[in-house]
Amino acid sequence: MRRICLDTNCLLMSLPSKSPYHQIWTEFLNGDLEICVSPEILLEYEEIVSQKISSRMATILMEALTNRPNLVRTTPTWRFNLITQDPDDNKFVDCAICGMAEYIVSNDRHFDILKSIDFPLVTVRSIQDFSKELADEM
Repeated sequence: MRRICLDTNCLLMSLPSKSPYHQIWTEFLNGDLEICVSPEILLEYEEIVSQKISSRMATILMEALTNRPNLVRTTPTWRFNLITQDPDDNKFVDCAICGMAEYIVSNDRHFDILKSIDFPLVTVRSIQDFSKELADEM
């Protein structure tokens, strides 16, 4: 089973049923995809989701997310500080490394710096590329 660390914006993009990226959310709900999160990432998910949808729907969404056995919770023990342009994005890098995620799925350009870092190796896929990869596997 694939394990990813999903950027908050990509989570939001995967939620609408008519989104071209909805397969990510569907595969997670079906138990075919693991999403790796840290406490900081869960807090960000909750904060941002609550700004975008009603409080009731945000609660339902967060419960659907956090009650799944394929939600991989990790508490990073190392802070790698690989992203200097937006240090807040480091929580995704640290989570991906410590949680042994295959990819970070993000369209954020701040993650581009990771392409030039050999260690620790962190692979970033755009949501478009990752969705295509999932579709090709079907």
